Amino acid sequence: MISPKPVTTPAPAFAPPQRKLMGPGPSDIYPEVLAALSRPTVGHLDPEFVRMMDELRVLTQYAFQTDNRLTMVVSAPGSAGMETCFVNLVEAGDQVIVCRNGVFGGRMVENVERCGGIPIVVDFPWGSPVDPNKVEDALKSHPEARILAFVHAETSTGARSDAQTLCALAQQYNCLTIVDAVTSLAGVPVLVDEWGIDAIYSGSQKCLSCVPGLSPVSLSERAVARIQQRKNKVQSWFLDLSLVMQYWGDGLVGSKRSYHHTAPVNTLYAMHEALRILQTEGLENSWNRHQRCHERLRDGLEALGFRYLVDIEYRLPQLNAVFLPAGVTDEANLRRRLLDEFNLEVGSGLGDLSGKIWRIGLMGYSARPENVDFCLDAIGSVLS
Repeated sequence: MISPKPVTTPAPAFAPPQRKLMGPGPSDIYPEVLAALSRPTVGHLDPEFVRMMDELRVLTQYAFQTDNRLTMVVSAPGSAGMETCFVNLVEAGDQVIVCRNGVFGGRMVENVERCGGIPIVVDFPWGSPVDPNKVEDALKSHPEARILAFVHAETSTGARSDAQTLCALAQQYNCLTIVDAVTSLAGVPVLVDEWGIDAIYSGSQKCLSCVPGLSPVSLSERAVARIQQRKNKVQSWFLDLSLVMQYWGDGLVGSKRSYHHTAPVNTLYAMHEALRILQTEGLENSWNRHQRCHERLRDGLEALGFRYLVDIEYRLPQLNAVFLPAGVTDEANLRRRLLDEFNLEVGSGLGDLSGKIWRIGLMGYSARPENVDFCLDAIGSVLS
């Protein structure tokens, strides 16, 4: 019999520091959401858990402003929500127009390629929104395209694109839309039914202020019809919506469920609580709170010499991408000082913007005036 190696020093319990999370995500978690995680675990087919799933669907529909029956929470982070939309809607040989104005548009291109699709990439400068005129040119030039994919709120730059106009263009040219709303949901308007979005995904850890690891998604009836007409099986068993929805049901309360995977029970409790908090506050109040905090932060940052990457009409209030003041060169050391001296996390730039900008998040529970003031005081201290 093989004996396990002896334990000489037992591992200590992990005690994380208490940070203020004001980067590009995750955001600070609502205390009520953390408390929800500690509720008793039940089975993932327990009648009470199934009842909670039905409520969770309704709450998710509210957040997305949709009546789509195929609305659910993927048991994995926003990247899996993205992959869910692509692997279910894109088949080998499909032409997909992908708008790329930052890191996450680039990830959409990767998804199309891995599905065997043909990406038609329309590039835009980082920090700018997607230009509908260039998108329409691409749609005209590629009449065989089946899908238009774009990022509503580009997390790498803080730029917001005009999702309503882009979705109207897609419908005009008989394309479905796949929309990344990871950073936008609950921070700025996201109106799935009004704008005619066909497939949309978000993340739990941004403006919803839930724990990381879940992805709300919603697909229109047009998207469902496309899935039902597929020639081949979805390449991912875990993300195949025709299988997953046998567990989530067809949108009717009390419908019979069949086992697909063991759901992250307590994490879904947390998502239910985060969405319940959003519903209680009201979407418009949430959008306005993010905007007020953004304006407070903007005024303070500009007084300290920071300059915004994105033009004012396209800025996300919840993701502030800013150039550091003139003469400041060691941005990484300043961010480390904020972490070490103030327990404050802000984000760095990605890709070509690495070392050039900071990304300061005001998302969900982090979007509070006292957090803005604390952040400005801490930044002012390390700069001086």
